[in-house]
Amino acid sequence: MTIAEISIIPLGTKTASVSKYVAAAVKILQQEKNLKYELTAMGTIIEGDLDNILTVARKMHEAALNQGALRVVTTIKIDERRDKIQTMKDKVDSLIKELKH
Repeated sequence: MTIAEISIIPLGTKTASVSKYVAAAVKILQQEKNLKYELTAMGTIIEGDLDNILTVARKMHEAALNQGALRVVTTIKIDERRDKIQTMKDKVDSLIKELKH
């Protein structure tokens, strides 16, 4: 299982607000049946198969461009464990457990 964080940054827009560009990208993600995701203020965390994540990341990037942004910078952080299955929830739960010590 892979966990990735994707951040879409539209540039060359007519306004400082970029929510319409990001919304177009998230709509692509919402269509995916085999990926779980969480929206955050600074990016989107996605859980699933690496190939699926990379495919949807490209579609999300293109969706922002298709909304009219002249330039889009997309960053992707990938966390892939092969020693055990770990979900987004597992990672947060592990941190919370450590904070209680």
